[in-house]
Amino acid sequence: MRIPRVLAIVLAGGAGSRLDALTDHRTKPAVRVAGNYRLIDVALSNLANSHVRDVWVIEQFLPHALNEHLSNGRPWDLDRTHGGLRILAPFTGGTGEGLPEGNSDSLWHFRRQIASFEPELVLVMSADHLFTLNLTDVVDTHRDAGADLTIVTTRHDGDASRYGVVKVGTKGVIEEFWYKPEEPPTDLVVTETFCFDGPALLTALEELGGEDGLDDYGEDLIPHFVENHTVVEHRLEGYWQDIGTLSAYWRAHMELLDGTGVDLDDPEWPIFTAPPQLVPARVGSSADVAESMLASGSVVKGVVRHSVIGPSVQVEEGAHLEDCVVLDGARIGAGVHLSGCIVDEGAQLEGPMEVRTKDCATLINGAGEVVRTEQVG
Repeated sequence: MRIPRVLAIVLAGGAGSRLDALTDHRTKPAVRVAGNYRLIDVALSNLANSHVRDVWVIEQFLPHALNEHLSNGRPWDLDRTHGGLRILAPFTGGTGEGLPEGNSDSLWHFRRQIASFEPELVLVMSADHLFTLNLTDVVDTHRDAGADLTIVTTRHDGDASRYGVVKVGTKGVIEEFWYKPEEPPTDLVVTETFCFDGPALLTALEELGGEDGLDDYGEDLIPHFVENHTVVEHRLEGYWQDIGTLSAYWRAHMELLDGTGVDLDDPEWPIFTAPPQLVPARVGSSADVAESMLASGSVVKGVVRHSVIGPSVQVEEGAHLEDCVVLDGARIGAGVHLSGCIVDEGAQLEGPMEVRTKDCATLINGAGEVVRTEQVG
């Protein structure tokens, strides 16, 4: 079978306001995850492992740290003379100028560039979800069904009202679509990974977008395709988590520690990144560490239980962490006792300090202040 001309677009422009202080100084795809990685690493690694070689990243908010991390695509073998990684930033002075107002609006702003690539298929992915998926299988589903749009779906055991929800009929055809319904009719949600027929996508963008552009997928593009085109599902049976809230961010790390989360150490499906050039983690003689992940450069002399410790973090003797996520360069001093907390980059915590939460995720910002507590479903 002939290999189609595929363009992958990773949307990395979300402000991530629901993550509070974690995204005050960085875009959401640049947020640290699982100690050594950035969130965007997962999407780019799925594409690299699927042998997709033309990848565009659409940026918007606070892209500086993300650009530094992307390293011209080198960690994902995308630093190529032909194809490879291309970064698309907001612009002025031409058609589509300005800041996009939603994810389908991001595609509308760059419709001319997409058309110049002449893609047969366009893979569109969010940069803030945790999952592993062979995109080649999605392309096969799309081509076998003769579809104009294939939507990757999954069963969701939480609050489906946060997502697009679909009803699927025979042969995987999507019959109905609801966008963030108050009372979801099904538990089958849209993972925001799509495979579009290239010409059909470009035609839809021109038909739907006017002087004011578009909005979010669920407001315009997806309903248009469901009503006027052949739309099928590709079912994701494995783990999937949308890292859109503090509770989801914390829960994803706890599931990772429990072995029920995303599989990041599958040798057949590696997650690539641009790691910090640091020495391995060090564990002192006074340390008590169990069920935890320690990133490079960290030094642990206190108690760390069921926690994820980021690069260059220091946990001093007399400190106690349980069910915590601690990000780059934070120092947890003697007499600090934390449970159920996310500690932002660079925080310097001095004892005595005690923050213990149950069934909640508590965020401590870089200034060492408790800024938010969110119930975990």
